[in-house]
Amino acid sequence: MKSYLANIIIKTTLKFKDKKKYPKGKPSEYKLAKRYKEILINFKRNFKNLLLIIVGIFSASFGFKGFLLTNDFIDGGATGISLLIAAITGIPLYILIICINFPFVIMGYKIMGKQFAIKTALAIAGLALCVAVVPFPNVTNDDLLVAIFGGFFLGAGIGLSIRGGAVIDGTEVLAIYLSRKFGTTIGDIIILINVIIFSVAAYLLSIEIALYSMITYMAASKTLDFIIEGIEEYIGVTIISSQSTRIKEMITHKLGRAVTIYKGKGGFEKEGVANEKEIIYTVITRLEVNKLNTEIEKIESNAFIIMNSIKDIKGGMIKKRPLH
Repeated sequence: MKSYLANIIIKTTLKFKDKKKYPKGKPSEYKLAKRYKEILINFKRNFKNLLLIIVGIFSASFGFKGFLLTNDFIDGGATGISLLIAAITGIPLYILIICINFPFVIMGYKIMGKQFAIKTALAIAGLALCVAVVPFPNVTNDDLLVAIFGGFFLGAGIGLSIRGGAVIDGTEVLAIYLSRKFGTTIGDIIILINVIIFSVAAYLLSIEIALYSMITYMAASKTLDFIIEGIEEYIGVTIISSQSTRIKEMITHKLGRAVTIYKGKGGFEKEGVANEKEIIYTVITRLEVNKLNTEIEKIESNAFIIMNSIKDIKGGMIKKRPLH
């Protein structure tokens, strides 16, 4: 913040006129710089979220109009309900998208908060507008290709919207609400909802369409998981060993990964005295698990190792340093 341009941006962007908050007059350059940094971070984050939601809307719309809608295929969740009603009644899909998801927006407001509800409402409205206005070509009439690629683009759209902090399918919101009310898991609720949807589709449309629609749902689910969890899968590893110093050096030098050391005590000792131990924690990629296990076995074959999947990480060096 020493540059002349940066100071101009700070002083012209921020207008500190609140005398109660700043009784001694204009705040220091440090507070100005801190406030400017906060505004810049919020702007970047909101712009990124907006871009993700817009791309997600167009991807889902392409999945609807380019594949599923013209072939009477459906998906799971709220989008599946919308497609099913559109196939049976002929009501325009964009109207159904708003009507079916509106209760979930209200529910999201109560569960997730005002900001989430507003972003979700705007995302759903954008999806409906895109489906109504933007023309997409009918890519293919091959049933298998429609099921796979329709699910792919739809799942990508839903996943990108979730990455942006909104949803264009309210099933997850409903599942969270019902799981809290009845004490069941979110996964069980989603499975039950989709079983009902596909059963109705088999009865009203045909068993063949219902089966193909299940393929669509699986393709959408896998794509959704891929978008949300990321390309790389990270593993959190906790290691308890008497050779903690050697293992720590091996991880930092041979794998090139950072470690965190916790101080702990053993809970069971024959002599009745719990010895202090160093507990190592590190984060690696799925590709490095085999090498880590091999190197630990070289040092201590009976070391206690706990591994947990991590959806995503932020900060640190793991995304910046290459695999060793």
